[in-house]
Amino acid sequence: MVASDSRELKKPQQIVRDIVELCADCDSCRPLMDEICLFFPELYRLWDREKEEGLPITDAALRSLVDLCTYCGVCPCPRIPADLMAAKSLYVDQEGLPLQARILMDVPRLARICGIFPRLVSAIQSNEGLSPLIRKLVHIHPDRDLLPFPEQNFFAWAKERGLTSRRDGQRKVAYFVGCSTGYLFPEVGRAAVEVLERNNLTVYVPPQDCCGLPQLVEGDRKGALQRIQVNTDQLREELAVGEELVCSCPTCGYLMKVLLKAKAYYSEAYQQSVNAGTDELKIPDSAKKAGKFIVLKKSMYKDILKDDGYFSGFDPLARIEVAEHLADLGEYLRRLHAEGSLDTRFNALPQHMVYFAPCHQRQQKIDSPYLELLALIPELKVDMLGGMDCCGMGGNFGFKRDFHEKSLVIGKPLISRIRDKAPQAIITDCMSCKLQFNHLLPYPVFHPLEVLAKSYQGINQTST
Repeated sequence: MVASDSRELKKPQQIVRDIVELCADCDSCRPLMDEICLFFPELYRLWDREKEEGLPITDAALRSLVDLCTYCGVCPCPRIPADLMAAKSLYVDQEGLPLQARILMDVPRLARICGIFPRLVSAIQSNEGLSPLIRKLVHIHPDRDLLPFPEQNFFAWAKERGLTSRRDGQRKVAYFVGCSTGYLFPEVGRAAVEVLERNNLTVYVPPQDCCGLPQLVEGDRKGALQRIQVNTDQLREELAVGEELVCSCPTCGYLMKVLLKAKAYYSEAYQQSVNAGTDELKIPDSAKKAGKFIVLKKSMYKDILKDDGYFSGFDPLARIEVAEHLADLGEYLRRLHAEGSLDTRFNALPQHMVYFAPCHQRQQKIDSPYLELLALIPELKVDMLGGMDCCGMGGNFGFKRDFHEKSLVIGKPLISRIRDKAPQAIITDCMSCKLQFNHLLPYPVFHPLEVLAKSYQGINQTST
């Protein structure tokens, strides 16, 4: 099913060493990533020590480096995190995946276990004797609260509502929910359905697995690719029956809209589909209208621009089809507004909130659609935060015993900016960021869809 990545021909330590030398030669990320990343400061520290003190970078240090990347996507070279994940996968092939990593990255399995005995699990989590043992077993920092598992997850609620069966409708959407919303924060999924149905859309929640990014970051290549294959096949099936694809999780969107199609445009299959000439390499020009291309000489770039990445074993046209048709829900609702079909009859919300655009949302290059949508709500004042800021949580990394304190250091500038704003609430579309904000700040945290749904409530849909 999956072809070999060309990087697998190298040993993992050689891949990491190549990254070190490439980054040290460039040096651009030394000042750029200093406050929001753990990987680059350590890379430059090791490099400087080697050059200035003659202390070689050991294999153990190279191994430790790969664990410092959370695949946030903020660094300017997409090759760097991609190569790091390839190296980590090779390390995991050699060493195996630690138990704590397998537990933390598999939210659906955790949710199934906790959902069977929710009261027992709650009692264990709050027990002063057992709770520390659980943290020790899973390597969770003692200051971190354990994951919150609601008694009814979103998928169970959706099944009760009949949303897990296809229904007739004038305009239908297939909703890829994601694990954090599906199993930890079902209120976000319910808000998504409420907003979509408010706008006369028929919502379908298709069968789905974890997007695969948690497995990718932990180096579980096989697990990541299996999940991606399942989801890609299912979403293409929805497209074939006329469903529009939406997701509310920026991490899921980043994987399926950005990472999945990386290098797919260089494939022979894609080049044939766009009628590229014998010595042409056609690449979509994202700065121009659809159907416009940058045309390069294939003879010059064929050995550099090729489909040889992490997902090259998948059908490149299938990858592109899913990536180009899946819309972030904020992006989708903004499109409805541009079409004149968004219900803009919002109740006033006289509140002051801050909105943080998370890393994986920013890397989708869709600007800030939720900020535009929230501006439609009367009397709601929203201050934008983002830029190069990061909350520091890094998916589940902030839970880890060895990463927790570092996550607080990374997130400190953003946390300070939020405190300076003194908002009544925080808005963010990343539930990992929500966990960090809940841990460090006293303000309630909402997904933008929850704010939109709240503003809709109490308005009769048939009223003018």
